[in-house]
Amino acid sequence: MKQILIIGGGSIGERHVRCFQQTGRARVSLCEMREDLRKDVSERYGLNQCFSSLDKTLQNAAFDAAVICTPANMHIPMALDLAAAGCGMLIEKPLSTSPQGTEQLQAAISSAQLPVSVAYVLRQHPALQSLKKSVDEGRFGRPVQIVFVGGQHFPYYRPAYREIYYTRHETGGGAIQDALTHMVNAAEWIVGPITRLSADAEHCVLDGVDVEDTVHMMTRHGDVLGSFSLNQHQPPNESTLTVICENGAARYEAHHCRWLSCTEPGSEWTVEETFQIERDDLFMSQAEGFLNQLDGNVDPACSINEAIQTLRVNLAALESVRTARWVNI
Repeated sequence: MKQILIIGGGSIGERHVRCFQQTGRARVSLCEMREDLRKDVSERYGLNQCFSSLDKTLQNAAFDAAVICTPANMHIPMALDLAAAGCGMLIEKPLSTSPQGTEQLQAAISSAQLPVSVAYVLRQHPALQSLKKSVDEGRFGRPVQIVFVGGQHFPYYRPAYREIYYTRHETGGGAIQDALTHMVNAAEWIVGPITRLSADAEHCVLDGVDVEDTVHMMTRHGDVLGSFSLNQHQPPNESTLTVICENGAARYEAHHCRWLSCTEPGSEWTVEETFQIERDDLFMSQAEGFLNQLDGNVDPACSINEAIQTLRVNLAALESVRTARWVNI
């Protein structure tokens, strides 16, 4: 049984509490500064240990690892404190809202040989894993283009969005850092890191916030061309990620939990695999994978270096929106 500390009792922190408990491999504790929320989550999940601050937590208890679920601007300072305490980490996405402290964190992790992963949970999706495996094996030839199109009605899925980190870029808010970063990380995982980009974004619809809710972005992943189109206000919850290669194409459909292929000109898509995915399944897989990493059995699903690369993309996209220019990464 691993001793796991969840830092932050909001919606994602509560989900991590629930999913790590359900593995049957972890004893879960909570660190949450808000007393009402700390008490609520503790009672709902029968937690034996709860703390009001990270300082007090590290002074009074030892853990195999912590899951950082606070606003993104707090991730790196907390991670540095945990690294100094010799604690492994699963850090929620995005890694941060600034490059400040990333090199120091890399050095601390390397020096202490700590198990660390960043929670880009789409890497746990079996359809995306299968698609990546087929692309990596060269089934469709060399990738030449990657295209993402997606959106959902954010207020429907996150009705409290006006009251959380989402309202400000400084805390990780806006469509680029909140939603698009998932697909950027997935695309970089499949066809390689983004080397330059140009982005446009606007606040179009969402009430009560000023951050962007609609984004268009063109990318270069070395010699692979990419494009990303996302909004957070359309009625249907639909997302597709298409990898076009020399000899065919592969498509991930998040809303249908499947992936497809097409290799003959003029032909229809062929469904390769369809999966039944419940609400917590990807987070359960993420928890199991991280516990396996703590045991030394697997590599991180998303390494700290990969997450820093995606952070650079987030910041470059915001810069490109401000300056209306291409940005090299």
